[in-house]
Amino acid sequence: MPKDSRAWEAMENRQSATSAFPLNIPNSLTILRILLIPVLVGFLVYGHYSYALVTLLIAALTDGLDGTIARLANQRTQFGAYLDPLADKLLLMSAFVTFAILDLVPVWSVILVVSRDAILLTGTLLARLTETRVDVSPTMLGKATTFAQLLYIILTLVLASRQLDPVLLSPLLYLMSALTFTSGFYYIVRGVRQSSLPQG
Repeated sequence: MPKDSRAWEAMENRQSATSAFPLNIPNSLTILRILLIPVLVGFLVYGHYSYALVTLLIAALTDGLDGTIARLANQRTQFGAYLDPLADKLLLMSAFVTFAILDLVPVWSVILVVSRDAILLTGTLLARLTETRVDVSPTMLGKATTFAQLLYIILTLVLASRQLDPVLLSPLLYLMSALTFTSGFYYIVRGVRQSSLPQG
């Protein structure tokens, strides 16, 4: 193969990879949120709750910024549509599991949160593997659930950093759990309905 042909093919491959994984500003912020997960878990494990709180607030800020920038700058991508909710789920699941280990939240609430997200992630992966078209766009109910979960773990960290009992957040805990169950049930029903439609 001539050198020019090999160089052209390599350039096309790079362009294809770039279009598949576009590293624009919103996606970069989402990746940053994923990279903050081990930092957050590390601070929690070693009892640095104030630092963990700052890390979580930064992660929450990136969550708000990436969607806003994507809309205003018209930088929405299919890659970002999958990566953004995945980053949210990984962050929240990691926080809840670590909280449970540290006895900061009830175990049953962690089981509920992790089970919902694990089922949704598995369903999305199966849809991709089977090339089934499934709507992965978030709903208002899903956004409310994510907000309630994030607010709960932020306030739990605030109380933990001040050595206060997280039981004070029981009303929010029950609201968050109800939203988690309802949104999970809705997403499952929506996914089943869409997967049963003729794929054309």
